[in-house]
Amino acid sequence: MPQLSLKLVVGLGNPGKNYAGTRHNAGFMVVDKLADTFRIAMNNKKFDTIFGKGKIENQDAIIAKPQAFMNRSGPPVRHLAGFYRISCEDMLIIHDDIDLAYGRIKIKEKGGDGGHKGIRSLKDAFGEGNFIRLRIGIGRSGAGADVVDHVLGRFGSEETGLLDKILATAMDAAVTILCEGAKEGMNRFNRMKTIN
Repeated sequence: MPQLSLKLVVGLGNPGKNYAGTRHNAGFMVVDKLADTFRIAMNNKKFDTIFGKGKIENQDAIIAKPQAFMNRSGPPVRHLAGFYRISCEDMLIIHDDIDLAYGRIKIKEKGGDGGHKGIRSLKDAFGEGNFIRLRIGIGRSGAGADVVDHVLGRFGSEETGLLDKILATAMDAAVTILCEGAKEGMNRFNRMKTIN
C-alpha cells in the first residue's frame, strides 16, 4: 500500500471559454469530475493555477488546473508543487493523447513527452519526468486533417455519447492511482479495451 503523503493531481488543458469542451481539455474535465464527486471546492488561485484541497477517499490531495496555456503548464505546476513541498513522484498528470484511440485510457509512470507540449513543459520545468501520467485517448483525425484543429476541436456527436463514461472511468483510474498506487492502476486499466 503506498504511503499516503499529500498528492498533487493536475489536469492539463487550455483556460477560457473558447477552449472549454475541446479534446485538448480532457484533463480539465477529469479534474472537474473529481472536484464534483469528492466535493472539493476549486476556489484557490495561486501561481497561475486554480486548485482545491480535500480528500479523495482516504488520500489528502490537491487538484489543480493550470491557467497558463497548455505549452506553458510547467512553471505554474512547479511553483504550486514547490509551495506545498510535493515531489514529482507524488504528482499525477491527467492529459489527452492523440496516440491512443478514443475511449482508451492508459497509465504511465514516467518517460518522454510523446510530442505532448504540456508534458514537455512540465518536464522542462521540473528537470525530470518522474511523474505518473493518466492518458485519455482522443484518437487522431482522418488522413490529411490538421492535428491542431483536431485537438482544439470539440467532441463529435458520437464521441459525446461516450464522453461521460470515459470521464467516469478516467476518474476511477485516478482514484485507484492515488489510493492504491500506479502499479494497481496499470493492472486494472491499461488492459481495458476501448470504452464503447
